[in-house]
Amino acid sequence: MMNISVIGAGTMGNGIAHVFAQNGFTVNLIDVNAGQLEKAIQTIQKNFDRQIAKGSATEEQKKNALDHLTTFTDMAQGVKDAELIVEAATENIDLKLNIFKQLDSLAPAHAVLATNTSSISITRIAAVTKRASQVIGMHFMNPVPVMKLVEIINGYATSQTVTDTIVALSKQLGKVPCVVNDYPGFIANRILMPMINEAVYSLYEGIAGVNEIDTIMKLGMAHPMGPLQLADFIGLDTCHAILNVLFEGFGNPKYAPCPLLTNMVTAGYLGVKTGEGFYKYSKDSKDLIVSERFR
Repeated sequence: MMNISVIGAGTMGNGIAHVFAQNGFTVNLIDVNAGQLEKAIQTIQKNFDRQIAKGSATEEQKKNALDHLTTFTDMAQGVKDAELIVEAATENIDLKLNIFKQLDSLAPAHAVLATNTSSISITRIAAVTKRASQVIGMHFMNPVPVMKLVEIINGYATSQTVTDTIVALSKQLGKVPCVVNDYPGFIANRILMPMINEAVYSLYEGIAGVNEIDTIMKLGMAHPMGPLQLADFIGLDTCHAILNVLFEGFGNPKYAPCPLLTNMVTAGYLGVKTGEGFYKYSKDSKDLIVSERFR
């Protein structure tokens, strides 16, 4: 089994570590914040407990997975034996470029460097390394243990051998890989984010309310979650950042973030992660309550 290192112990990083460990891979989960690593392990344990309750995992699988998982705050130690490194840090270009520069010097020469970015150019990330042919996008969907899709993105110089390896690996995880090319937003977010942005514009222009917009998309288009609720779930700051990547990459004003979205992000109303976005969120209730600002 391939040795895997995952950079970043947030929501995506702990989910990626979870699925690799569950499938028998040796996983090093790396984060500069020791507290974040502790929180990640607790989250993985809770997610396994949910799987066990639903019958999709066993106590033995949980134990084996946790036995395969080691945490590190030192990147050099965490990647020294890695064959595949999956970076899952915050969606920030400068941060990612800095991480890949470090990985290029610290990781074994044969290691594949993958990024879980949802929109940032793979080619640009690869360009800061001396192994551009071994850099690829491996975009998991949230929540990682549940969602089947892995969007695999070829950079301009990614080798076919690396692509084939990552496709096969994704299938080993029980995922469905879809290979796309490296242009702003790839496919998932090039299509999803303009839809979310249009929903925000519809609210901003007073065409309909939050509940009406989401209900129409759920009942009329068979979406499991309305676009405004989905934006809250993703994080309004993440949506805003991806729209800016699309806007800057294509130079087309249709991708510019809605002013309402910009204001909400500036004010710190980011959705589920802050307790309020288009809806209000409480640990004590699972009811979907529209924010008072939009009633």
